[in-house]
Formats: sequence, C-alpha cells, structure tokens
Amino acid sequence: MLNISGIHEGYVLDHIKAGKAMDIYHHLHLEDFDCTVAMIMNVESAKMGRKDIIKLECPLDAIDLDILGYIDHNITVNVVHKDKIVDKKILKLPKKVVNVLKCKNPRCITSIEQGLDHVFVLCDEEEKLYRCQYCEEKYSRKR
Repeated sequence: MLNISGIHEGYVLDHIKAGKAMDIYHHLHLEDFDCTVAMIMNVESAKMGRKDIIKLECPLDAIDLDILGYIDHNITVNVVHKDKIVDKKILKLPKKVVNVLKCKNPRCITSIEQGLDHVFVLCDEEEKLYRCQYCEEKYSRKR
C-alpha cells in the first residue's frame, strides 16, 4: 500500500484525468515554486476508472485556479488549512486565459511583439471556444 502523507496548508487536486497530472504541473509552473508537490498517477477510481491526484504544500494564493478551470473544469480542488479541508472549489471555464494558449496566426500582433501577453477570451462556453483578443483567431477546447 502506497502512503502519501497529508499536507498542512495548500491544495489537493483530485479527479484529474489519468495521465494529465504532468500537464497541470507544467501549466501551473510548479517547477518554479519552492513547495512540496506529490503526484499520484493512474490511481484506481470508482467514479473515473483511473485518475491522477496532485498534493501541493504551498500558500493558498499560490496557484491560478483559472488555469485549472481551463485545463479541466471537472477537477476537484480541496483547500487545506491547518491540516483540514476548509473549502472545495468549483471550477468553471474561465472567461479569459492569459499566456496559457499561444496564437498561431502569423499576422497576429503577438507574433511580432514578443513581450505581449497571449490573451484568449471565451466566446462560446458550450463549444469551449476561445478567440485571441487581438486577432480573433479561434482555439477550440473540445474534449
């Protein structure tokens, strides 16, 4: 039996699609954090078949929940404070994502201005469709 200890303060990200924990690790830039990260991958789940779990021992304002909502708004986010789960966050598709997607339009201003943020705005929630704020290039987030 594998035993991963609890955390004192931070987050437990649960119900991550199996194999997606590393994507989340990179999108949240966890390699740049000075915090403990435990990734449990391909765990049996009655609800999902298989899933990944990430435990983060970090300050409560350290991660961007909008990025998690964009990646998969079905992830369960448990907020841990003083060794107890104090909140469960409900994720949703964010209205805007910054520097998560890259515009592929070669005529977009983001291709010319290297320091400019890549900003995509949700324009169709049902279709999970985002558009570049500058050139309106489509990016579909269908799963």
